[in-house]
Amino acid sequence: MKLGIEHILTGIDHLLFVLALLIITHGGWMLVKTVTAFTISHTITLTAATLGYVHVPPAPVEAVIALSIVFVAAEIIHIRRGIKGVTASAPWIVALAFGLIHGLGFAGGLSEAGLPAGHIPTALLFFSLGVESGHFLFIGAVLSLIALLRSIRIPFPLWTELVPPYAICSIAMFWVIQRVAAF
Repeated sequence: MKLGIEHILTGIDHLLFVLALLIITHGGWMLVKTVTAFTISHTITLTAATLGYVHVPPAPVEAVIALSIVFVAAEIIHIRRGIKGVTASAPWIVALAFGLIHGLGFAGGLSEAGLPAGHIPTALLFFSLGVESGHFLFIGAVLSLIALLRSIRIPFPLWTELVPPYAICSIAMFWVIQRVAAF
């Protein structure tokens, strides 16, 4: 479980994806549903890859993970411009779909750490529970920061609401270019 928490809290690309989901998702229940859908789907591919049922080279997986972040950040920008896409309507579906790709990325990190022989199902379960815990620790920290900023009551210009999605999109697009160039 500790490894899952550490993996998510040190995985900047996964945190940016969760941050983008947090920004685009409205309502507490929808956020829980979205993040849980993400965890369930990446657990499926993580398990399949760990057990040897799926073999995908890590370089394209890492590039597609970065592209998934670009996609959700672009959806946030579209919403700010009045265009409601699939992510705003059903963020849990997008999280479920992209979680399958992110799980393949988790598989590389988990295999580097090593799994205890004879305890693979238990290790996968607790790793996934750790990842889910890490997601909600991160979300709690972000929501606390947002509450703090709102309590200060500084009148920010309207354009500042575009800073987070553009920053997320820029960083993720840099990763796409960097990861594709590494092929």
